[in-house]
Amino acid sequence: MAARASKARRAFTGDATTARAMQAGKAAWWAASGLAARRLVRIDRGEGRPDVRSEAPPVSMAELRRAWLEAFAKDTADVEAGLYPYAEAPANPQRMFARLTDLFEDARAVDARRRRRAGTEARAEASSTAYPAYYRQNFHYQSGGWFTEASAQRYEAQVELLFSGAAGPMRRRALSLLARAWRDRDQRGLRVLDVACGSGAFLADLRASFPRALSLGLDLSRPYLKEARRRSGAAVVQANAERLPFADASLDAATCVYLFHELPPRVRPVVARELARVLKPGGVLAFADSAQAADAPGLKRLLDAFPALFHEPFFASYQEEDLPALFAEAGLRLEGHDSAFLTKALLLRKA
Repeated sequence: MAARASKARRAFTGDATTARAMQAGKAAWWAASGLAARRLVRIDRGEGRPDVRSEAPPVSMAELRRAWLEAFAKDTADVEAGLYPYAEAPANPQRMFARLTDLFEDARAVDARRRRRAGTEARAEASSTAYPAYYRQNFHYQSGGWFTEASAQRYEAQVELLFSGAAGPMRRRALSLLARAWRDRDQRGLRVLDVACGSGAFLADLRASFPRALSLGLDLSRPYLKEARRRSGAAVVQANAERLPFADASLDAATCVYLFHELPPRVRPVVARELARVLKPGGVLAFADSAQAADAPGLKRLLDAFPALFHEPFFASYQEEDLPALFAEAGLRLEGHDSAFLTKALLLRKA
């Protein structure tokens, strides 16, 4: 499996010209698909529509488009600078249509769950009470929560639909920061752990960008780990980020993408301390998560609407979280930052 995945990555890595062409096609596809999906469910009408409360002014569509385009521009610029290769697989039309059909079929179930405000159906899917209660939810109102293979196979297409094809460029802000930090280092023997690797898209980027380093994935969901291993070819481990199964000071880097906004406030410091614990002195954490209103005031109304539209019970508290202070208390100092569209990225170093 790993050999086949490695061969696939070599075949799919490309330069900035490839990146621009593939991103343009991908963005157009997912933007059109997203428009069709929104028209299909019309969550803004009818009984049970989400109650979105915000005092922020309406989002400027021009500002939204500018921020969206900036994500692609930054991604292409990093490919041109040689920070990382463009490693997303070219679209398979048959597979893309199948994925889109599946998404549309599931969209009505997701919308029905949203209108009922039913966000904990996934607890019936969880095979063990060892999963934390906060984890056994239908984040994004997705069918199956984090506990089914169908959910794991559908996830990447869901986020691409949500962000109109910009999911990859957004999360690669963390990759950009890590690549700059490691640019002059011999990567042989380096170890990087992708914490909460999900279905493995970012883990695949890590393996393509740092082929001489050992990239590992960690997640709490067995079905998502199965998909991550298939997608990336990397070794993966099932574990809770609150208790990482690695020795103190055993990793050169860790990455954490889109986890903290789904953690309760009491758990975020626990995970931050664990991330710091497993890093070697001088090791780095490349972190990416949702933008906060303080970073993008023009998008505040959209951020205010997100919890109601996508069942994110801890998102409001995340918006108020002082992330540099949170990580500083764990022993990680802020060294760099970046942003793209609705994502912010931080580079933090262990003293």
